[in-house]
Amino acid sequence: MTNTKIQSYQVFQRDGDNKARVDQEDGQVIVLPVGGPYTVGNAQNILVGDLWVLAGQSNMEGVGNLIDVEKPSPFVHSLQSREEWAVAEEPLHWPNESPRIIHHKLMGADVVPHPLPSHDPMRKTGAGLGLAFAKERYIRTGVPIGLIPAAHGGTTLEQWDPELREQGDASLYGALLKRIEDAGGSVAGVLWYQGESETSSLENIERYHRRMHALLKALRRDLQQPDLPFYCVQIGCTVSYDADAKNWNGIREAQRTWPLLLSHTAMVSAIDLELDDSIHIGTQGLKRLGRRLADVADGLPSPQLIGATFEAEQSRIRVSYRHVRGGLHASGRPSGFSLRDRNERELPLVHKVSLDENAAVLHLIDHPLPPDTFLWYGWGLNPYCNLTDAADAALPAFGPLPL
Repeated sequence: MTNTKIQSYQVFQRDGDNKARVDQEDGQVIVLPVGGPYTVGNAQNILVGDLWVLAGQSNMEGVGNLIDVEKPSPFVHSLQSREEWAVAEEPLHWPNESPRIIHHKLMGADVVPHPLPSHDPMRKTGAGLGLAFAKERYIRTGVPIGLIPAAHGGTTLEQWDPELREQGDASLYGALLKRIEDAGGSVAGVLWYQGESETSSLENIERYHRRMHALLKALRRDLQQPDLPFYCVQIGCTVSYDADAKNWNGIREAQRTWPLLLSHTAMVSAIDLELDDSIHIGTQGLKRLGRRLADVADGLPSPQLIGATFEAEQSRIRVSYRHVRGGLHASGRPSGFSLRDRNERELPLVHKVSLDENAAVLHLIDHPLPPDTFLWYGWGLNPYCNLTDAADAALPAFGPLPL
C-alpha cells in the first residue's frame, strides 16, 4: 500500500501472510505482522489487522442513546469522519465533521464548512453496532480491527448508486471508495444496514434485488476483491403514522432472499430488537446486533427458513429452519407468527406455538385451513417477535409464505 503520511492509530489491512507492507515517507518499506501497537516513524499505536466498512443509513450510523455504550478497546481503531485515525469510541459517525462534500449536501449545505466543526460534547445519541462487532471479532481472533464508518442517515439505494462513482466525494459511493483508498485500498469486508428508506414505494421492492446486486458487484470490481464479504441487516420495526406495512413487509422479504443468491454474503435479523425512538434500534439491541454480525463473519450463519409443512392429521404447521445453534428459544410465549388471508387479514387459528430444536410448531384450532392461507413471521410495522437460537441469532422476518 502507499501512504503519503502514516497517522497514529492507523490500522493496516493484513495480507494473506498475516502481514502488512508499510511505505514510509523516506521511501523505505517495513513489514509488520498482525498485531501491535507499533511505532512507525513519528506515528504511534499502529495496528495490523482487518478493516471493516460500516455503510448504509441511520441504523448503521447509530442513533442509540449514549447510555451504557460499548466501551473502547485499544485494539479497535476507527477512521473518523474527519479522516483522522483514533481509538474507536461511541459515536463512531460524525458526518457533519467530514471534509467530503456529499455528507454536507445531504444535510442541506452547498459547501464543506471551514473550519470543520468539533465534536459536540452535548450529543445524546449516536451509539451503533460497529464497536460491539469489532470488539467481539478481536476477542475471538486476536486480530486488531480498524473501522471505516461511512453511513449516512435517511439515504436510499438510489443515492448509493455505483454509477455515481465518477462524482467522487459528491456521491456516497465515490466518497466511500476514496475513504477505502486512503486507508490502503482493501478491506476485510462490508457491514451494511439500509432499507428503511426503500419502504417509501412498492417500486423500490421490485428494484431491490437488482440494486443490491449492482452495489455488491461494483464494490467487488472496484476494490478488486471478487470474494469481498458483505453482511447485511434485515430492517426491524417502526412506530409511525406514515409508514406502509405492506412496503415494510416487502423490503424485509427482499432482504431475506437476496443474500441467498450470492456467495460470501449473509443476513442477520433485527426484528426482535427494541427501539430507542420511532425507528432506531436501541443501544443494547445494537450491541447484540454487532455480535450477530460477528457470528456470520466467523462463518456461523443466522437461522434460515427452509419452509413450512401443514400436518393436517395433527392440525399443526411445522416451520423448519437450518443453521440453528442449540435449538430455538423464546423469552416467554413464542410470538411473531401469524396466519393471514390474501388481503393480509389475520386468521385466528393458532392457539399455541411450541419449539423443537430446528422448528417452530404452530398448533391450530379444530377448523379447516381456509384456501389462500399465508404464513408470516414478523408481519406489520411493529410486530412482537421473540424467537432466537441459543446463540442469540434471531429468526428472520418472512412472508407471505403460501401453505
